[in-house]
Amino acid sequence: MAHFAKLGTDNIVEKVEVVSNDVATTEQVGVDFLNNLYGTNDVWKQTSYNTYGGVHKLDGTPFRKNFSGIGYTYDENRDAFIPPKPFNSWTLNEDTCLWEAPVAYPNDGQLYDWNETNQTWELIE
Repeated sequence: MAHFAKLGTDNIVEKVEVVSNDVATTEQVGVDFLNNLYGTNDVWKQTSYNTYGGVHKLDGTPFRKNFSGIGYTYDENRDAFIPPKPFNSWTLNEDTCLWEAPVAYPNDGQLYDWNETNQTWELIE
C-alpha cells in the first residue's frame, strides 16, 4: 500500500491516505487519483510507512526521512517529513529529521518522561 500526506498551510500535514499500489504506480499517479477522488487540487506527498529517522525498517530505500502523520511538517529543502517539536529545548537532528532532547534518554530499560522545566528525564513510576 502507498501512503500519501495531504499538505495544508505552511506544509503542515492535514491527513494521511492509503492508496493501493495497483493504483499508485508512481507518486504523481497517486496524487492524481486522490485529487480526482476528492474533486480537489490539493498538494499531496508520498510517505513511507516503513521509514523512521532516515532508515527503512525492512532494509529498503528510506524515503523522506520519516513516515508522516497529522501535524508533521514537510520540509521541501530536506525533502523530509518532520514531526512536531515536542519541547522548546529540543533540537532537530539533521540526519534523522527527528527532535532530540538536550540530555540523552537513559539506557537502563526503564521508562522516563521529559521534564522541560528541569531539563531532565524523570522516571515513570
